[in-house]
Amino acid sequence: MEPTTSILEPVRPTKKQKELLEFITTFIAENGYSPSYREIMNGLHYTSVATVALHVGNLIKRGHLRKRDHSARSLEVVSQEPLPTKLKTNEITPAQERWLVEKVEYLFTQAETEAFATEAQQKDIATLLAALQVLGLGGAAQSFAERYSALKSAGVSNE
Repeated sequence: MEPTTSILEPVRPTKKQKELLEFITTFIAENGYSPSYREIMNGLHYTSVATVALHVGNLIKRGHLRKRDHSARSLEVVSQEPLPTKLKTNEITPAQERWLVEKVEYLFTQAETEAFATEAQQKDIATLLAALQVLGLGGAAQSFAERYSALKSAGVSNE
């Protein structure tokens, strides 16, 4: 019994399956559409269409091929390129930190020049202060804490 795998982690194809994948890839590149089972049979010198169907079915199960729908010429080769690596840390560059702090300062300046900060302004500032915390810039976030408290206690405008 063959181990089950997810489509995201295909099992390496066998030699015959690799030949079939290469044939399909080349055919699609040259013609702009996928080959029929009979064209695969003739191109790879198989003796029957059933053999092609068996190999195609196994490649679909293993995650190397997919059928767009259940119609003819709908085979697609699934890209075997590794998935892009995710950001492993929340580390930001000094330039990014400076930009974010300047953005917070700008929003504070806008809100403080009016009699009352709008609810949207307070929400934007709170969001950026939370972002500073999440990014490990608690010191920068703390430096704005007193101003934020004063802004909140001053009230909210009706705009």
